[in-house]
Amino acid sequence: MFEPSSLSAEWEDLLARRPHFRHSLCLYGVVLEAWGVWNPSAVRALGWSPEECRERWERGAALIAEAPPAFDPEALEPILGPVIEALAGIGEEEADAMRRFAEAWDEGRLGVPALLPGLQKGGENVPAALGISGDLLGFVGYLGLRPPLEAYFAQVRPYFSADFWDAGHCPFCAAPPAFGDIADDGKRWLSCALCGGRWTIGRLRCPFCDNRDARTLTRLSAEGAEEGYVVEACDLCRGYLKGVDRRLRWNAASPLIEDWGTPHLDLIARRRGYWRGTPSLVQLTAPDPGDEGA
Repeated sequence: MFEPSSLSAEWEDLLARRPHFRHSLCLYGVVLEAWGVWNPSAVRALGWSPEECRERWERGAALIAEAPPAFDPEALEPILGPVIEALAGIGEEEADAMRRFAEAWDEGRLGVPALLPGLQKGGENVPAALGISGDLLGFVGYLGLRPPLEAYFAQVRPYFSADFWDAGHCPFCAAPPAFGDIADDGKRWLSCALCGGRWTIGRLRCPFCDNRDARTLTRLSAEGAEEGYVVEACDLCRGYLKGVDRRLRWNAASPLIEDWGTPHLDLIARRRGYWRGTPSLVQLTAPDPGDEGA
């Protein structure tokens, strides 16, 4: 069950261990506060049967593709408002972009589908039309829609089995994975930061391009105080995924909190020329690797 209060407690514990990140990552505290006061009863949960869900999963269809949520825009404002305000505080460019976003949202020119990877139409370039970077627009969706999507998929979560799914994207909302875990039994689990879905995938497999050649799959392992944290990258598509080996770091927090609290791993991956499949604060605030040293 999605518990914002538990996430807040985990976040405070992580910041106590990494106090030097408290100021640079303060945006996430604002987000968690907004999540905590939002009322999930504003969303009508997907009511499909186990059989209906399994039929979609077994043919490789994420649930959102055939059952898109019909969220009331007004019900989302208690979350989107604080998220937009927090992102606008990053800088002048972000403030202007968030003003354009708010105007388009209020006028009905922009809706929930534009924030969900699984519902975006081919050829549609919403970021360009609004003059907003894709990373920033995606970040609005990831921070503003997580609780509503958790509520939407709550009733069908128990129906999922790893045996039903063999794809690199989320079986619920179709988003790319944001974090990877190696469990105590050695299985590799992927986590979705957009809706909270979890599923398994082979250890030697890129979730972005399905590359399974060990010679072109890179694993960067942290040492010392950071032992247990990893960056798994593909040298073909250049995508990467952060993760934690819970056999070595048994007290690690939930995937979302560990993802938010390890921006230094994102910087390491970026400097090596890898890209991330989901938006993050580092993408908005860190300089482009190609510009470093210029």
